[in-house]
Amino acid sequence: MKISVEKYHGLGNDYLVYDPQKNPVKLNEERIKHICDRNFGCGSDGILFGPLMEDGKVRVKIYNPDGSEAEKSGNGVRIFSKYLKDCGYVKDEAFTLSTLGGDVNVRYLTPDGKLLKVGMGKVTFRSSQIPVIGIEREVVDEIMTFGNRHYRVTCLSIGNPHCVIPMEHISREKAIALGQVVETSLNFPNRINMQLLKVIDRHNIRIEIYERGAGYTLASGSSSCAAASAARRLGLVENRITVHMPGGKLEIEIDPDGMVHMTGTVCHVGTFSFADEFIDEILQ
Repeated sequence: MKISVEKYHGLGNDYLVYDPQKNPVKLNEERIKHICDRNFGCGSDGILFGPLMEDGKVRVKIYNPDGSEAEKSGNGVRIFSKYLKDCGYVKDEAFTLSTLGGDVNVRYLTPDGKLLKVGMGKVTFRSSQIPVIGIEREVVDEIMTFGNRHYRVTCLSIGNPHCVIPMEHISREKAIALGQVVETSLNFPNRINMQLLKVIDRHNIRIEIYERGAGYTLASGSSSCAAASAARRLGLVENRITVHMPGGKLEIEIDPDGMVHMTGTVCHVGTFSFADEFIDEILQ
C-alpha cells in the first residue's frame, strides 16, 4: 500500500494535501492527529482533503491537527488552489472552490499559481451567526471577561468564527496564554479563533494568532481577513490593509459591499511518501 501527501505552506502556516484519488486509506480523527503530529508524524497545521466534486464544484475538506473539521482557512484555500493547478485539476485562470464555510472565488495572479487572490466572502458581526451567546446583536467593541480580566473585543464570522482583541502591545506569549482561554470560553459555543490586533497606521496592522483546534500559528488567511474587517468596522483603518504576521504578510481589500479579498503567496515544500511502518501505525 502506498500513501503520499503534498506539503505546502502559506507564510509558515503549513498544510498537507491528502488526495483521495491517490490514497486508499480513509481519514478519521485519530489518523489525522497522528499524521499532523510534529514528533510522531509528518507535522502540519492541518490536512486539506480533496479534491471532491459536489454540484459541479470543486470542494475541499479542511481538518485541524486535533482532527476537527474547520469551516474555512484562507491559507488552506490558497494552498489547495495551488495544488489543483500543480496537478492539472484546474486549468482556468479563475475558479470557485467550495468549503464547509461557503464558496470562495480564486484567481491565479502568476502562471505558476504561487500568487493568488481569493474572494473570501462577506463578514457578519451578528452574534447568532458567529455564534456568541446572549441576546441577538452585533458584537462590536464589546467588553468580555477572560481569565478575570476585561477586554474590548469584536467578534465576527467570515465562514468561520473569530474574536479580535485590539491591544497596544502584542506578542506570541500573550497570544498563547490568552488564546487558550478565549478559544474555549463559554461565550463561544462552537469555540473560536482569536487574533490580538495592533494598528500600525491606516493601512497596516499586526496580528498574533491562536487558531481553534490548532493553537498558535505563524500566519492565517481567514484571521487576516477577520482582523482587517474588525479594524475597518472600528474605523481604525482604510479599506486596503497590509496584515503583518510572524510568518509574513497578506494584502486585504474590503469592498463597499463587505466582500473581503485576500492576496498572498504559497510555497510547495515537497512530496512525502509514508513508510510501511508508519502506515501500519495509523491503521492500528
